[in-house]
Amino acid sequence: MRRKHSRRPEFALGDNPRLDRDSFRVKSSHNGLLRLIAAFKLLKAALLIAVGVGALKLLHKDVGDVVEHWVELFRLDPNNQYIGAALEKASRLTPGNIKELGLGSLLYAGLFLTEGIGLWLLKGWAEWLTVIITSSMVPFEIYEICRHPTSARIAVLAINIAIVGYLLYRIRDKHSDLRR
Repeated sequence: MRRKHSRRPEFALGDNPRLDRDSFRVKSSHNGLLRLIAAFKLLKAALLIAVGVGALKLLHKDVGDVVEHWVELFRLDPNNQYIGAALEKASRLTPGNIKELGLGSLLYAGLFLTEGIGLWLLKGWAEWLTVIITSSMVPFEIYEICRHPTSARIAVLAINIAIVGYLLYRIRDKHSDLRR
């Protein structure tokens, strides 16, 4: 009578302390946070695409008239200090300014799409790309806060610093795991 041997896989879940259930739970929560950052980047890309396409659609129109139309449509007070300033700035935009705004927005959206898709797919290069691009913007954000401090700018700076810090921690953690 032939005895059947039960074959064990090369490793079982409990054989390696780095591959136990708790580490899978931690990894999945890290991946969830990474995907949240990716969703944030993809949302920013979508908004920039909308701005870029909208700006390029305004290229051969009188922007001041278009903004006045929107002010009337939303029943905003044109005598309001902020609405008046927006109308004045819009009427001074040149086709060159509009083209720069549209193309710049689309270019920046492309960077955000690259970051977002790479992070969503859990690619290591995307973590590095996000660290480099996001941290390169921090000095400009600090400059803008010093010029005109607002709670929104401070929140954006804090979020970006948190993203860079988390991604650097994640990259360092991966490299220390490889060394063990």
